[in-house]
Amino acid sequence: MAKQIVVQKFGGTSVGSPEKIKAVANRTANLLSNDKSVVIVVSAMGNTTNQLVELTKEITQNPNPREYDALVSTGENISASLLAMSFQEIGIDAISLTGAQAGIQTQDLHAKAKILTIKTDRIKKELDSNKVVVITGFQGINPNADITTIGRGGSDTSAVALAAALDCSECEIFTDVDGVYTTDPRKVKDAKKLNEVSYEEMLEMASLGATVLHPRAVECAKENKITLHVRSSFELIEGTRVKEVNQLEVSKPVTGVAINENEAIISMIRVPNKPGIAGDIFKELADNGINVDMIIQNVLEDKKSNNISFSIHEDDLEQTLNITKSISEKLNCSVLHDTSIAKISCVGIGMISKPGTAAKMFSALGRESINILRITTSEIKISCAIEQKDAHKAIEILHKEFDLA
Repeated sequence: MAKQIVVQKFGGTSVGSPEKIKAVANRTANLLSNDKSVVIVVSAMGNTTNQLVELTKEITQNPNPREYDALVSTGENISASLLAMSFQEIGIDAISLTGAQAGIQTQDLHAKAKILTIKTDRIKKELDSNKVVVITGFQGINPNADITTIGRGGSDTSAVALAAALDCSECEIFTDVDGVYTTDPRKVKDAKKLNEVSYEEMLEMASLGATVLHPRAVECAKENKITLHVRSSFELIEGTRVKEVNQLEVSKPVTGVAINENEAIISMIRVPNKPGIAGDIFKELADNGINVDMIIQNVLEDKKSNNISFSIHEDDLEQTLNITKSISEKLNCSVLHDTSIAKISCVGIGMISKPGTAAKMFSALGRESINILRITTSEIKISCAIEQKDAHKAIEILHKEFDLA
């Protein structure tokens, strides 16, 4: 009878020191049995990736993408090797594998590559030898045999993709919180842990600033019908399961409130009002892996030009400015940017059948004199751009307004 394969992912805080790495090995040792095999995906220790990025900046502000990936991928190699050694130290056979050794093949794009396929032969061979297999998250290999990385927070995506390739029905994500909350418990003290949340809600919350899971990991889990179990690395308790949820089970319109204070607004002023120009602008951004939100286009009085503005994550600001300024020189328009905003969002699949959520949200913010700068909506989310100074007050107001405590 084939053994059940368990895929676990441990984030940077979970492997942030040698003591924590040893604790992960001891915890996982209790899982091992005659009918279970374990694959562990690890992030870099603590702030290692940030330190590597800072090292890059001391050399150049415009690093070669290939060399950038070669450098920042090394953090996960350290974690994986140390965890494998920790297992061996307590008498459990283990092996560390890089993304390339694990057969993780990506597209030919650096820093934000997508996983195309995973050849699991090596992984299965090591599991058949009764080894714990420790795999570096965040990285893979492209068709040129160069190391690629799959974006910040990409270890979550690595773990889910591996779970799918190994035909697992669940993937455990261990982190520094014990589950998914109605909002960030570090910002709102009466935030409530959710027992379960739908893929759609988690995808929106992750995209809108909830840092407990990476959006691409949630998307991959939904596509492959894999339940994500978000758990604490430091406590032996049940966490939150992200799964398909029957809408009949939903009683409230709003499940959670997310805040993203790392937003920027890009405005292109006096863009020629001609068909196809907006498409060209956003295609160029998409080709460079930049996600945009909150798009607004205003036709000016002369009807010969318009202003186009949109929001992006601050991590993409420098690259976006380079792209838009290059385009603006060709179009004879100008580019402005603003980083003093935050995006506050209410998320819930209950909104579909319960009208009035937007009015309640806008009224609650208005009563507290919080000005709404722009709005974007979908079937299950309403997002508002507000001034960054109002972010913490806004999240507390909406959490209380929708009775989420």
